[in-house]
Amino acid sequence: MTYDEAIDWLLSFADFERSGRFHDRPDVAPMLALLERLGNPHLGRPTVHIAGSKGKGSVAAMVDSILIAGGRQTGLYTSPHLQHYTERIRLDHEPISPRRFASLATRMQRLVRESPLGLDGRQLVTFDLLTALGFMAFKYEPVDVQVVEVGLGGRVDSTNVFDMKEVAIVTPISLEHTAILGDTVEQIAGEKAAIITPGCNVVMSPQAYPEAETVVRQRASDVSAALVDVAAKYRWGMVTHDDRTQDVRIKGPNGVLRAKLPLLGKHQIENATTAVAGAEALVQRGGKCLSKQTLAKGLASIRWPCRIEVVREDPLIIVDGAHNRDSARRLAETLVEYFAADRALFVIGCGSDKDIDGLAEELAPLTSRVLAVRSEHPRAMDPRRIAEAFGRLNVDNEIVNNVPTGVDSALAATSDAGFTLICIAGSLFVAAEARAHVLGVRT
Repeated sequence: MTYDEAIDWLLSFADFERSGRFHDRPDVAPMLALLERLGNPHLGRPTVHIAGSKGKGSVAAMVDSILIAGGRQTGLYTSPHLQHYTERIRLDHEPISPRRFASLATRMQRLVRESPLGLDGRQLVTFDLLTALGFMAFKYEPVDVQVVEVGLGGRVDSTNVFDMKEVAIVTPISLEHTAILGDTVEQIAGEKAAIITPGCNVVMSPQAYPEAETVVRQRASDVSAALVDVAAKYRWGMVTHDDRTQDVRIKGPNGVLRAKLPLLGKHQIENATTAVAGAEALVQRGGKCLSKQTLAKGLASIRWPCRIEVVREDPLIIVDGAHNRDSARRLAETLVEYFAADRALFVIGCGSDKDIDGLAEELAPLTSRVLAVRSEHPRAMDPRRIAEAFGRLNVDNEIVNNVPTGVDSALAATSDAGFTLICIAGSLFVAAEARAHVLGVRT
């Protein structure tokens, strides 16, 4: 298959990310059956597995970058992608090539073609195949260690296929995907804490909800997994910053680390601290330690676009994937604290299942005008809902057909209305489309 043919084949299966229809499954048996058919490519190397409601992608990318700085050959599996599916599978920072992606997909297709079903006749889904493709890439490269971000939840996620692993990281947990994961923080925490396996090292980010922390602690205790409580073992803060980077200070069991972080926001310092704890936990299992120079180099080398990223100056344009109340609050705080923003022009587009009311309530105090847009993504929210949510908060709003037009309209409005900061947010898909348009990136 060519790369385009490989994508068409993968998307011929049920795809929750695009359809929003989650195929309920009681366990990961279909995924395990697929991996066995492929020769169990997920085994044979140390694993760092990351779940959570917020920051799990950033933490995964930071851990990966630190390990690369320490001389490890790494495989990083994350989701979703911004422009191309190849971004989900990275080898030493770089996305897998389209040619290699297609080659692995062709090999998988030959094995799956005989039966597209998992165990007991249950249908495989697109995310199963993408995850297996990542493991295949890591096996055939080969890599020294794999860093794997959970897609959704944890317990029955396609990535939760290990009887044992070296490190499990649980980032902050909050209410999300309640129709799938449960109605309470405690239920959701149970789904995510299920990635903790016997004997692994568990790194727990600071948790805003005590019930989430209780669940993670109990799971770690139940399976005799050593727990590192980041809030108890580490201290962190921002020293200085500019519009692109911040100098951070992290104090932990191994002393004080000063590092430059090319991601903005206090939440990213918290994520960096969790990543440091995770990387240290992995290396210490082998009786070694990471130098402060390695940690600093790893954090400084992180590549993670569309997270409060400045893509243009004069006027200042920032893109961010904030898509719920908690992430919108952190975005608003960062705009105020790092950019001294008292007013911004927002371009907002969301997924159809997102809490637009919560997002609007957090961002409305910073704006008097919002442009509501529809992403190209199949699950994009009707921009009329976005306009209505901000309208109820007495924010002027305008509906625009698509993201590029929304960005252009915002640029045109800056001179008329006196805005000096434009922020595009609501989903990673919208942020990615805006970023590509502003930077002239081919999609």
